[in-house]
Amino acid sequence: MTTSSPVPRADDADSDRLRALLERAATGRDGQAWSDLWTELYHNGSLDVAHPLVLHTLADIAQADKADMAASALHLAGALLVQADRRYETRNLRHQYAAEVARLLGAANRWRQVTSDRNDYCHLVEAVLNLEGDIHWAEDLIWGIVSEEYELECPDPDGCASLWVISGERGFFSTAEDYTLSDDVETFPLHPADPHALESLGRRLYDLARADNHEEVARALTYAFGEATCPKCEQRFSVVRQVVARSS
Repeated sequence: MTTSSPVPRADDADSDRLRALLERAATGRDGQAWSDLWTELYHNGSLDVAHPLVLHTLADIAQADKADMAASALHLAGALLVQADRRYETRNLRHQYAAEVARLLGAANRWRQVTSDRNDYCHLVEAVLNLEGDIHWAEDLIWGIVSEEYELECPDPDGCASLWVISGERGFFSTAEDYTLSDDVETFPLHPADPHALESLGRRLYDLARADNHEEVARALTYAFGEATCPKCEQRFSVVRQVVARSS
């Protein structure tokens, strides 16, 4: 009598696929592996984010001595934890893997202090906030600082049109028109926060940026935590509050 080989279970096959992806990413020679991990773990959820290999391996990569790989691991780990916080089936992920999260956070803070590139620094600050888990809108906050613009809604309950808040090389203003197509658009100047008056998260991020020698980021944060004017109704509003409202 012949016997057939056991058919692999679906979860075994998924574990093997996950292990292979993580091993590819850990080599540092396969950029596609990171894209595949984002797709499988974050976007499609076809692999289990709560698998013991995920955060453990990402923490190992983050604690190694390769900055680009560490940044990729920290970005993915932070995003996965924030997403898990919002999902019932994985809501306790950061508590279940508290030791790995602590390792990741330590690595994020270590790399933050030695990173000279402006945008890389911003993404590491985002990773720190995501790993801490106190807010769930760090991605939206940091995106505006990196891109030097926010697309927001006026807080007026009657509903004004969408508007842009620009802070960077193109100037410091709000507008309801497509400023990239013409220089002849109506703009309103921004009102940055007084650094000495910043509180809570704004104070902390501003002080971190200055301590880490990122004065440009510190300045951008005063605009993110400052006020803009709606070009339609001319109401002044808190930029960061609208960032939070947009991400809710």
